[in-house]
Amino acid sequence: MNLSIVDLAPVRDGESATEAYEHSTELARLAEELGYSRYWMAEHHGLADSIASTTPEVLIAHLAAKTDEIRVGSGTVLLNHYSPFKVAETFSSLDALAPGRVDLGLGRATGMPAVDRALGTERRKRNPDKDHAEKIEAAASHLYDGFEEDHPYADIRLPRSAEDAPELWVLGSSPSSAKIAGKLGLQYCFAAFIRPQLAEQAFETYRDSFESSAFGAGPDEPSGMLAVNAVCAETDEKAARLRATAEASYKRMQQGVVGSMPPVEEAIDELGGVPEPTPSPLPEGEWPRSISGSPETMQDLLEQLTDRVGVDDVIVQNLIADHDDVCRSHELLAEAVGLEAN
Repeated sequence: MNLSIVDLAPVRDGESATEAYEHSTELARLAEELGYSRYWMAEHHGLADSIASTTPEVLIAHLAAKTDEIRVGSGTVLLNHYSPFKVAETFSSLDALAPGRVDLGLGRATGMPAVDRALGTERRKRNPDKDHAEKIEAAASHLYDGFEEDHPYADIRLPRSAEDAPELWVLGSSPSSAKIAGKLGLQYCFAAFIRPQLAEQAFETYRDSFESSAFGAGPDEPSGMLAVNAVCAETDEKAARLRATAEASYKRMQQGVVGSMPPVEEAIDELGGVPEPTPSPLPEGEWPRSISGSPETMQDLLEQLTDRVGVDDVIVQNLIADHDDVCRSHELLAEAVGLEAN
């Protein structure tokens, strides 16, 4: 099994974005040492008091300069806000700075109305899936010279590395995003921490709709990755305690409070107690939004979830209140699945 990390650059109590970025840099370096495959930065807007990862392209450049081998990328670029050409140009430049190490993960999301207006984003489209697919295909065509000779964009050139081009991924949490990825022949990552109950259907849709890219923008066969919210600690009970922050954060989101990450004790008070440890094995068909456990438990849980959807790659998000606990969780996860340290 291959493990990767997607990072929100959380701003903890009493910290600024500067400390959040320092923590992301430290974690990326640790991930490289532990043998993680990829380190992706998320894109969230208007929540900078709690989430500092607003501009993944800036953070990717910094992390690429601070690491040597680990792949760095976006989890995700919200393409509904931007020109496909500008995104392609930016990530082609990043790939030229870090040849063969850059991933371009493409997704979509609307945020607060004021933020969408500030970004110049149209919130309602007549056919949003068609629009999203067209924008992804345009970005891929710019990066992989996929335009026909008579296309008005065919002669536009991008900065190139000595390698190839950024690796493309479609990110989503529904069968519609899976179908787009399949039809375009791109790699697909499903966010199981958003709509876990749709994971199996999404991957089935992806494989059923897969057609290899006509201009080599993706793999010859379906290739997927599962994104999970996961906490690992020395015991199941300690891990469940740390998971309280994630559970309280989800509860707050249901109440309209997005982005906040309470300390463990505050989270436990809000939940009315410590969450139960994640059972292993999971009951048939159960897909929790977050999982936790000791290394042995996490190995079993991750194997069970990846077997359900037929992938070997997992990218881990976590909502853990203390940065040291974050680092320890990733150390124990690496141990759980047998990553080879560098």
